[in-house]
Amino acid sequence: MDNAPLILLAAGGTGGHLFPAEALAVELLRRGLRVRLATDGRALRYSGLFARDTIDLVPSATVRSRNPISLGRTALMLGYGTLVAANLVRRLKPSAVVGFGGYPTLPPLIGARLLGVPCIIHDANAVLGRANRFLSTRVDAIATSLPGVLDRDPALAGKTTTVGTPMRPAILAAAAVKYAPPDAGGPLRMLVVGGSQGARVMSDIVPPAIEKLDPALWGRLILTQQVREEDMARVRAVYDRLKINAELAPFFSDLPARLASSQFVISRSGAGTVAELAAIGRPSILVPLPGAIDQDQFANAGVLSQAGGAIRLAQADFTPDRLAAEISAFATEPAKLATMAIAARGAGRLDAAERLSDLVMKVARIEASG
Repeated sequence: MDNAPLILLAAGGTGGHLFPAEALAVELLRRGLRVRLATDGRALRYSGLFARDTIDLVPSATVRSRNPISLGRTALMLGYGTLVAANLVRRLKPSAVVGFGGYPTLPPLIGARLLGVPCIIHDANAVLGRANRFLSTRVDAIATSLPGVLDRDPALAGKTTTVGTPMRPAILAAAAVKYAPPDAGGPLRMLVVGGSQGARVMSDIVPPAIEKLDPALWGRLILTQQVREEDMARVRAVYDRLKINAELAPFFSDLPARLASSQFVISRSGAGTVAELAAIGRPSILVPLPGAIDQDQFANAGVLSQAGGAIRLAQADFTPDRLAAEISAFATEPAKLATMAIAARGAGRLDAAERLSDLVMKVARIEASG
């Protein structure tokens, strides 16, 4: 095993970037290859496949302001990170480097490129992220989760392969759970998640929306909601007053299983969330994060809404009245939920890790064993 080819994975330190990297790592290890992860310090908060001794921390910075001083500091940190990454690549001698987006991928990919190591990027969004867009002309291959992302750019389309979003084993297990729509008058299982940037709006809108429901629905609801610590008391107070069966927490470590047991989901539309909803096949109301430069979450939600698996609501339209109306419709039309679940599942791909592994091995010129 020590002589097996090594693939260095580079990902920003959030779940949306790390989870696909972890899923690819599982498949590469199954094929007898070695893997390491280059990332920033945030990744250490995620417990997963990557043990601490398989993680290499590389200095990085994110462009957060157009202020010249801020841009200069960011450039200096990325330059320093590239030197660190180049030394890391020189020492590890990977057969290829695979980036999953986020500014922390820039130093490892640029360092690898300078040393002539084959490079691949994967992007899970319906539009290429800023870091990946910068890297796109400098890498050997581009993998996308969704079709058509680069069709308007012939120079990039020629080296682009649509593979889907690699799914963690927990998601693959959840995808095996058959969807069960609510029975008339029976429990209505609802999951509300907001992601790292979006839980506040859920705390502002969902409780008053539930309060507007027919009181007969209150007793049917089994609610699981991600709530920030600072919002916990006010959200809990509403649900306690209405006697809602609600489980609230800032973070759910078993989110795939909770997705599988839910009958509908209310969520932001980050790339990872949309891909997991499609893989597992669960109906959803998606509220894209507003103000994003690339409007990536709006485009991501559009993929599922156009397939018939989700309702996309701009945040301006995500009001207590509108949400109460949608929840009421779901409660009275379980057949609609079942149809949406089938449509969502039809947009999912469960073999993405295998397809991306095939591409990585091809670019790295690694022969498949057996």
